[in-house]
Amino acid sequence: MADVNYEQIESEIKLYVIGNLPLSKLSDDDLYLSIEEVANHYFEGIYIPIDKKVEITERVFSSIRGFGILDTMMKDDRITEVMINGKDNVFIEKEGKVSRIEQAFESDRRLEDIIQRIVGLAGREVNQANPIVDTRLPDGSRVNVVLPPVSLCGPILTIRKFSKTPMTIGQLIEYGSITKEIAEKLEILVKAKYNIFISGSTGSGKTTFLNALSNFIPKAERIITIEDSAELQIVNIDNMVSLETRNANSSGTGAITIKDLIKSSLRMRPERIVVGEVRGGEALDMLQAMNTGHDGSLSTGHANSVKDMLSRLETMVLQGAEGLPLEAIRQQISSGIDVIIHLSRLRDHSRKTMEICEVLDYENGQIKLNPLYVYKEDDGSTLEKVSGSLIRTENPLQNNFKLTLMGYKNII
Repeated sequence: MADVNYEQIESEIKLYVIGNLPLSKLSDDDLYLSIEEVANHYFEGIYIPIDKKVEITERVFSSIRGFGILDTMMKDDRITEVMINGKDNVFIEKEGKVSRIEQAFESDRRLEDIIQRIVGLAGREVNQANPIVDTRLPDGSRVNVVLPPVSLCGPILTIRKFSKTPMTIGQLIEYGSITKEIAEKLEILVKAKYNIFISGSTGSGKTTFLNALSNFIPKAERIITIEDSAELQIVNIDNMVSLETRNANSSGTGAITIKDLIKSSLRMRPERIVVGEVRGGEALDMLQAMNTGHDGSLSTGHANSVKDMLSRLETMVLQGAEGLPLEAIRQQISSGIDVIIHLSRLRDHSRKTMEICEVLDYENGQIKLNPLYVYKEDDGSTLEKVSGSLIRTENPLQNNFKLTLMGYKNII
C-alpha cells in the first residue's frame, strides 16, 4: 500500500461523516468514536499502519470539531510559535527556526470560523468593527488576531505557545542565557526588592525571563500580576492576584487597559507589582508605583538596547502625560528603575542575556548608567554559531542601600 493516497482517504471519510452522522447530536467523544468506526470499516481488508489510522481519525475529527491543522501544531511541543497569514500561508517556529508548512486551511471562511471559536473561548469578540484582538487559549497560549479589511491577505492568526512547565532559572542556565553565579546574584537583587526592568526585541525571551525571576519572590509576599494575556506561571506565591486586560466590546465600550489595572492594583495592598509588558502611557503609572513604596516590582518592554529602553520609556510616559517636562520624566525613570536586564535573539537564533545595567541618578540632562555585566563573543563565534559569555565589568554596584537594608552585603 505504498501508493495509498492518504489525503484522498481522509477527504472521503470526512465527507461520509458529514453527510451521514447527526453531528449536532453527538458529543465530542461520541463523534470521535464514530469517526474511528468509519475509518476501521473503510480500511477493512486493507493494511494501514495503526499510527496512520489514528492520525487520519484525529485529523478528520479536528477538521469538524477542532481547530483543523492547528490542532496538530498545538500538540507538538517542539513548535513554539504559529503564524498564519491567510489560509494558504502557514509558518511555524520549531526549535528556534521559522519555516513554512505545506498544509493549508480549506478556505478563509474556515479559518475565520476557527478564529471566532478561539476568541470566544476567552469571552472576547472579533469582527469588522473590532478587527484586532489579543487573547489566549485555555492552555495559556498567547493569541493575536487581525481580520480584513485591516489585513490585506486574509485572516491573520499568531499564536505564541504556552510552555506546559514554568521556565526556571535552572533552565536558563542550562540554555546558556545566564550563568549560575549571575543567577544567584539576580536572586539576591529580587529578594532585596530592586525594581528590575527586562528589555529586548520580539522573541528574545522577555516573558520567559520575567517568569523565572518572579519565582525568586519570597513566598510570604502579596503579588499583583498585570498582563494583556495571562502568561506568567509563578508557582511559589500563595497570596497572588492575576489581572488581565479586556478589549472594548462591539459598541466600543468596556475596555480595561494595563493603565486601569495598575491604578486598581495600588488599592489592593500589593507588596510587589509585576507588569507583563508596558507599551504606552501606563509606563508613567508603573514608574509612580515603583516610586511610592512598591519596591521589588518587575516588568518588561521592547527595545534594542538598554539606552534604547530608556528612550522608549520616555516616549511611553509622554503618551500618558503629554506636556510633562522631559526632566521630570527622566527623574521618574532614574528613581523608579534600579536595574535593566537586556536580552537579545542572536543570528544563530539563540537567546542570550546581553547586558545587566544599573540605572543611576539623573545628572546634567541624562540618566547615568552603570554596566555590571556585558556579553562578549569569543574566538569560537562563527557566522552560523554564536559563542561567548557575560563578562563582569570593573564597575561596582553603586546603589547598595537596598542590599544593606535587607541584610545583604554588597556582593554584586
